[in-house]
Amino acid sequence: MEKTEYSIFESELKVRPDDIDMFNHVHNSKYFDYVLAARYDQMEQFYKMPMESFLNSGFGWVVRTAYVDFKRPLILGDVIKVRTGILSINEKGCRVQFEIENIRTKKIASDGWFDYVLIDIATGKGCKVSDEMINAYSI
Repeated sequence: MEKTEYSIFESELKVRPDDIDMFNHVHNSKYFDYVLAARYDQMEQFYKMPMESFLNSGFGWVVRTAYVDFKRPLILGDVIKVRTGILSINEKGCRVQFEIENIRTKKIASDGWFDYVLIDIATGKGCKVSDEMINAYSI
C-alpha cells in the first residue's frame, strides 16, 4: 500500500500570563492546549471544515494517546508557530504530528504526536472513519 503525504499547516499563538507555571515558564499541560488550538484553527482555515460543522454532523475526535517531547522552555510573551499535519489516517482514526517553534529563538520548543479516534457523539463510542472523511483530510 502506498504511503500518502499530507500537508503541514501552521498557526501562530502567543504565550499568555495564565500559561506560566511556578518556574516562570509555560506549564507542560499548555503545550496540549496549543496543539489543540492550532488544529481547531486549521480545521476551519485549511480543511474548510470548522469544528462546529464537524460536531453538527454527529462526530467528534477524541485523543487516545499523546506523546510530547519537551525540548526547550517557553516564557511569557513568546510567540510560537504551531505546525501540525496528519501522519496517517485510516478507518480507525488518525495520528497528527506537531512541532512548536519559538519565533524569538527560531528553535523547536517541543514536538510529538496525538492519536485520535472518531466517536459518534450520540453514543460516545468509537466509529469508523468514512472514506469521505479520509479524502477531506488528505490534502
